[in-house]
Amino acid sequence: MQSIQTEVNERNNAHPLPDEAWLALRQEEVLDPHIPVIDVHHHVWDRPNNRYLFDAFLKDVNCGHEVQATVHLECGAVYRADGPTELKPVGETEFIKGIAAMFDSGKYGPARGCAGMVGFADLLLGDRVQGVLDAHIAAAGGRFRGIRNIAAWHADQDFVRTITFYRAPEGMLLNETFQSGFRHLGPRKLSFETYLFHTQLGDVLGLARKFPDTTIILDFFGGPLKVGPYLGQDERVFDEWRAGIRKLAACPNVYMKMGGLTIRTAGLHFVDRDVPPSSEELAKPWQAYVDASIEAFGVDRCMFGTNFPVEKPNCSARVCWNSLKRLAAACTDSEKSALFTGTARKVYRLDH
Repeated sequence: MQSIQTEVNERNNAHPLPDEAWLALRQEEVLDPHIPVIDVHHHVWDRPNNRYLFDAFLKDVNCGHEVQATVHLECGAVYRADGPTELKPVGETEFIKGIAAMFDSGKYGPARGCAGMVGFADLLLGDRVQGVLDAHIAAAGGRFRGIRNIAAWHADQDFVRTITFYRAPEGMLLNETFQSGFRHLGPRKLSFETYLFHTQLGDVLGLARKFPDTTIILDFFGGPLKVGPYLGQDERVFDEWRAGIRKLAACPNVYMKMGGLTIRTAGLHFVDRDVPPSSEELAKPWQAYVDASIEAFGVDRCMFGTNFPVEKPNCSARVCWNSLKRLAAACTDSEKSALFTGTARKVYRLDH
């Protein structure tokens, strides 16, 4: 089975630059400014003609919402130029450690950006991945919390090329070599994170049952598909997705990450409009998914993330957080506390 390592150049060209002047056309007051939040999914990168580095990230952290801490997710940023291929992603951890150190200085405010890090290590290396995991842990200065391997696969490869630059092999999560690598996460207290499509939730179920002591996190609601052959099939997709997550919720080691509101697979893009979307417009298509996720997993196994700067071409950080707060509007104060900070602190061990 081939490696899942995506060519860095392909990832570098995957996301457009946001139009700051256009984003400024949508102004909103901060909703529930007293509610602390932890952003459990964001990136910092230096890509050709698309830089999202400390200053840009700090501006979005300071968007008016009370961001206490953040978790950085691997994105192919600043890999090492030299050395063994499997160790090149450790360069990203070294880079993000520097960003975290700037926040830790207290010079830039109370938020602790990149307090947790989720990096890339190719589990298809099997037992050889141990050296990569240990190198990440050593480089992160106590902040390394897990790895992410994107598992998104669909039989219609032409369709997949229109929505993602990842090329995961079929059945990767159930592959014997992959699982040989996976078994080294739990003993190191590392979580496993993945993005895939709702049609693959059964693979996650098999993995979660085989490794009940390893935390597994589903990105972006578990990947409901709303484009391509699934366009106009919202009710069918929702029913299939909900059946899949209900089975997964029976595994106490599985957690749901809610965010990515304008992800390509949702078909929700607003950049061609005269005015950016409101937080109500961003939230509405996802309310049923949030409600079903909380019903299945409970608030103690659900959490919110912005997916910035990937979402930034469509909305500002303030509007993004407003939309996430709208999605939790029916929850009690204690439930909101779990969704916005409590689950994140537990899963990513941000108090340790």
